[in-house]
Amino acid sequence: MKIVPLASESLGVRSLATYVKIDKTGILIDPGVALGPKRYSLPPAKAELEALMKAREKIQSYAKKADIVTISHYHYDHHTPFFEGIYESSSPEKAREIYEGKILLIKHPKENINFSQRKRAWNFLKGVEKIAEKVEYADGRFFDFGDFIMEFSPAVPHGSEGTKLGFVIMVMIDDGTKRLVHASDIQLLNRKAVEWIIKQMPDILITGGPPTYLEGYRVKDAWNTGLKNLNEIIKETNAQIILDHHLIRDKRYPEFFAHLEKEPLTFARFLKREDKPLEAYRKELHKIKKGEDVDLPFKI
Repeated sequence: MKIVPLASESLGVRSLATYVKIDKTGILIDPGVALGPKRYSLPPAKAELEALMKAREKIQSYAKKADIVTISHYHYDHHTPFFEGIYESSSPEKAREIYEGKILLIKHPKENINFSQRKRAWNFLKGVEKIAEKVEYADGRFFDFGDFIMEFSPAVPHGSEGTKLGFVIMVMIDDGTKRLVHASDIQLLNRKAVEWIIKQMPDILITGGPPTYLEGYRVKDAWNTGLKNLNEIIKETNAQIILDHHLIRDKRYPEFFAHLEKEPLTFARFLKREDKPLEAYRKELHKIKKGEDVDLPFKI
């Protein structure tokens, strides 16, 4: 099993897009990318827009190699929509390139879904059903592809129990030598997701951390709950942890890492690169653009 992280916050964008290669089969997980249109009341900085273009090119490149595409939910940083989007770097042509002729294993568009994602799912299916080889609703299902198996979780909350953000599905891939769980946007905040991950006993866990940058505003106790739940997963599974996404929008994420039982990797670190959490440093990036002298913990 070869794992290729494609886009994430440690690489300068909002995403958890991942490519997995097993023998001759390519699997593209959550092929979306986006930028936060407003952070600190500021639009994306130039460096973020440049990172978005690079991430989009990488997703499109690996889409050409993929046979299977999975989608955990219908936020635009997790699937590429069929419209022209500035902060998603999307277009009908790019969407077609990703999904045409592929086997799609996707979140159910009508069950366990909030209104916003139901609407997005309807628009997505309207574009994809005519061009995909096959579309399967994957919630809670098992698929055997011969050289490997894929198992999807039932729908679990997008964050804490009772969240208004809807539901997501996780995926486990096992090629007989390694088990990977990709747990997108569970935010490590709900028991159903934690228990399902532990049950799978992964060798590698790719997951989005808690949105600690929203603590006290939209979420409660994200830091402590996220730490407790991820440490439990580490103790029970001893999995290699690749931790990215929402958590990396918080400048304090290295401190969060330091409180874990096992040092995780970000997508950038997995690729042996420097973390570039651009959104977290958007204020500083705009100051640099104005000619101010600002220190950053990474190079741009």
